[in-house]
Amino acid sequence: MKNEPHATHAAVIAATQDWLEKAVIGLNLCPFAKAVHVKKQIRYVVCDATEPEQLLSMLMDELQSLSDADPEQVDTTLLIHPHVLGDFLDYNEFLDVADAALEDMDLAGQLQVASFHPQYQFADTEQNDIDNYTNRSPYPTLHLLREDSIERAVDAFPEASEIFERNIETLRQLGHDGWDRLDIGPAQKA
Repeated sequence: MKNEPHATHAAVIAATQDWLEKAVIGLNLCPFAKAVHVKKQIRYVVCDATEPEQLLSMLMDELQSLSDADPEQVDTTLLIHPHVLGDFLDYNEFLDVADAALEDMDLAGQLQVASFHPQYQFADTEQNDIDNYTNRSPYPTLHLLREDSIERAVDAFPEASEIFERNIETLRQLGHDGWDRLDIGPAQKA
């Protein structure tokens, strides 16, 4: 499942769900993820795009689909794109394109795009710093979120501004060996 060019959609989704369960929920990196996971309100979409333009087209379709969907049925979408933007710097530049699409579609303020990537790297960190693993996923992934859901979650979790720092501390305590023991796929080898 490690970014093979012929991984099936089911295998890509399974690896992503494994990461979600073991890292995001299991390490409590996002205290809001468990509820939508348990309620099966996460839409998993695998994009076969090999060019950023193709991904943008599918991203726009998925943004519209999420905007139109009943939040009780689909609260959030993970758009997984294993064959395009494998290089983190290219991926990071694409995030500006994603934000522009939200603006162009008049969905800014309603939806937002969060980012996960096997090579995720925060500014002022080294590539292998454990801090980066808070946003490392098995495959490049755009997480489409509803602003209303974020607001409700933040209201329910008053220390939301401390999540980022807590996550870094969690991963520093876990270390690379602990991350590797989670056995969640490509992100561990990035």
